[in-house]
Amino acid sequence: MLTALFGGTFDPIHYGHLRPALALAEEVGLSSISLLPNRTPPHKPQPEATTEQRLAMLKLAISNYSLFSIDTRELEPKLINQPSFTIDTLKAWRKQNGPQSGLAFIMGQDSLLSLPTWKEWQKLVDYCHLLICKRPGYAKTSCDCNLQAWIKQHQTKDSQALHHCPNGYIYFANTPLETISATEIRQNINSRQSCEKLLPPKVWRYIHEHGLYNLKKC
Repeated sequence: MLTALFGGTFDPIHYGHLRPALALAEEVGLSSISLLPNRTPPHKPQPEATTEQRLAMLKLAISNYSLFSIDTRELEPKLINQPSFTIDTLKAWRKQNGPQSGLAFIMGQDSLLSLPTWKEWQKLVDYCHLLICKRPGYAKTSCDCNLQAWIKQHQTKDSQALHHCPNGYIYFANTPLETISATEIRQNINSRQSCEKLLPPKVWRYIHEHGLYNLKKC
């Protein structure tokens, strides 16, 4: 059974998150995907919505999908002033689930290219597989020789290989290219443009009901 973690600020969650994840699960045979909201992202601006609001939107977004669950380990109060480092989360997951459980971590091409800025990035595959989703406008290869060599060392084109080992591979998935971004959604809301087709209806209603992203000014 191969499960996956899908981290992000989800500020808010939208179809650009959900559609590639659903396609990825079908392509590689994921048994479950745990959405992993982070409290303090080390490489992105701090979320505009509160932790409670982002979590509420996640629950609404996945209410009709049995594939998804939510892992709140990075939202623990004891971590409130600490950055959410992926390697620390993976180590904690392994400690909880053991060395033989199949685990993958989902990321976009943009995140892959920024890996050299991540904490202990070369150790990530010691704890999981990396599943790379396509992102429009980002190169498939890196000009960083160390990163490119590391990718080549661990890359597989066989999705079944992901099921034969608990960790260690990098797999580039044929997921749909989605141009939706949370930044775009927040900007559209702030400029009084509709975002109804960019995120699940329940999430859109929640944003309206709570006046998120300066919606009250509209």
